[in-house]
Amino acid sequence: MAGETRREPVPEAIASLEKHQQLAPLAAELLWRANHTDDADAFLDGALAIAATAVGGDYLALVAPRASQWSVVGQLGKSRALPIELLAEAIDSETVQADDAWAVAPMHRHAVSAELLVVHHPSGKSQIETARLFVRAIGPVLGQCLTVIRDRYAQGRRRDRRLHRLETIVRIAQQWNQRHEVEPLLADMAQAATQLLEADRASIFLWDRETKTLVGRPALGVEGGELRVPDDAGVVGQVIRSGRASRVDATAEPDAINRRVDAQLDYETKTVLCVPLDNAAGQRLGAFELLNKHAGSFTDEDEAALVELAGWAAIALENAQDYEQLLSANRRIAQQAADEIRMIGQSPAMQSLRSVVGRVADTDLAVLILGENGTGKEVVARSIHYQSRRRERPFIAVNCAAIPDTLAESELFGHEKGAFTDAQERRLGKFELAADGTLFLDEIGDLSLGGQAKLLRVLEERLLVRVGGSTPIHTEARVVAATNQNLADMVRQKRFREDLYFRLNVVTLDIPPLRERGDDVMLLAADFLADFCRKARRKPPKFSAAAERRLREHPWPGNVRELRNLMERLAYLSTDQRIEAEELAFILSPRPMAEGPGAAIDENQPLGEATNQFQIDFIHRAIKRSGGNVSRAAARLGLHRSNLYRKMRQLGMDTEIEE
Repeated sequence: MAGETRREPVPEAIASLEKHQQLAPLAAELLWRANHTDDADAFLDGALAIAATAVGGDYLALVAPRASQWSVVGQLGKSRALPIELLAEAIDSETVQADDAWAVAPMHRHAVSAELLVVHHPSGKSQIETARLFVRAIGPVLGQCLTVIRDRYAQGRRRDRRLHRLETIVRIAQQWNQRHEVEPLLADMAQAATQLLEADRASIFLWDRETKTLVGRPALGVEGGELRVPDDAGVVGQVIRSGRASRVDATAEPDAINRRVDAQLDYETKTVLCVPLDNAAGQRLGAFELLNKHAGSFTDEDEAALVELAGWAAIALENAQDYEQLLSANRRIAQQAADEIRMIGQSPAMQSLRSVVGRVADTDLAVLILGENGTGKEVVARSIHYQSRRRERPFIAVNCAAIPDTLAESELFGHEKGAFTDAQERRLGKFELAADGTLFLDEIGDLSLGGQAKLLRVLEERLLVRVGGSTPIHTEARVVAATNQNLADMVRQKRFREDLYFRLNVVTLDIPPLRERGDDVMLLAADFLADFCRKARRKPPKFSAAAERRLREHPWPGNVRELRNLMERLAYLSTDQRIEAEELAFILSPRPMAEGPGAAIDENQPLGEATNQFQIDFIHRAIKRSGGNVSRAAARLGLHRSNLYRKMRQLGMDTEIEE
């Protein structure tokens, strides 16, 4: 019967379910894939293909209710008319539903997302019963995987947006400081706020205490661009009196908005964000107001950003004697951005790296950062920037691998209007945007030879010319480059200019892979886990000794990025306050290291020589993982320290190691 919920499998279904003994490995595969991607669509395509192989049937899909109808989020097999009643019953009851051809299972319980896993199987009741059991087991796993991926993507976007906003505010404040006339300054403030927070309009209301009037500028649609309202009117009046920020949505609070002002401006206000405008002494100067968020309502993040902008605006509106206060606030914003950048680790390699960064940061020396993917090259570049005197200037990052050869010159040096077909207006290049700050050229090895030649000329002459222009423009931007490639080999192969290589390679910073950083693995794991658990509103769990050993012994092909993703998954999906090694087995990649014990052994050499070479490589790796500490390496190998030294001498190894 259609829509009937079956509590127990029929005997023939139990027999057919034997071929689904791979459900646990399938679940493990789905979890591993979820931990190693941020693309929900790509994950879903692969997951449905894997699930279809396991369950059989001719149609597998993930569907969700959208605007009073059912929408297919992802599918495998020829499209079919969905069993609407069966879907509705599964949503309403939050249980698995099945009929003679379909099996439907909710993927989330008590959640906003009401997605369903749907299987069509034309082979009879026993097969559809097996399919029902399959979707009941795999549906929740697939739902958890999608939730983790989507949450991770959203959190990454929020973190990047927050850092971008902080850096943008630094640049905006720098521009405001160039203005000494009130009217142009107010126009600049309104324009910057609307662009940064994606709003329709912005106004700064200055408080005239004598006349109890608020003077708003700029005010579009009002003669003279100035709007005057009583200081107790509307949302702005409330903020002026209370000194607290206010967010209003007209749908929920229609009476909170001053419709007389709307009528005067011939404008409909839908959403409002308003914060007080106070100077450094705490004196209220007025209020900063934004109207009509482009998408949805204003958020806590928008409010925090506008509070920061209002602080800058208040300082900029005061006269030249407040200049030092402006610089102080500018440093505070730069420090907030700098606090997002941390180089965690106590291994000798990381201590040495931090030491070199500290010495070269406040110089103008060119820096080349080398390291595998995921080791944190951009973190090191930002650390250099924020430890230098340029910290209050822009930090501009460019991924050279993502720039087409034909656009490299325009991206780096800018272009004039009409320079080529799509040049509709003048555009500043990355060098000009960096101004007196830092330009980070990531994946420099992927820059074309033509782009390399032009980059070398700018680095040598400190002058650039926009595409289609003729005026030389001076630049003081500091260049920090990074790559995961061997530039010296590329120079020998004529794929990278030798003169540019020597120009960039004044100071080289080699970031060690995570597998060579010893106990840094646990320091990073604890820091990441604490951060994600704080966001997940839970107490950070502890690692068992076996789990710690598993983390230390993992080769980490994805380096710090892989470790960070693992800690994020544990923070949101683990339920116990103690993490065991078995939990890590599902998500740590089983792939071997590209290099390791035995990798350099010649298969044609005698067994004795091969054995000695294996032992040498194995001991070297143990010492590296122990941060150069021979005593700790000996413990890892199950040897006494003196026995390890004796073994090293027997193998002809260097025993002069500083501990």
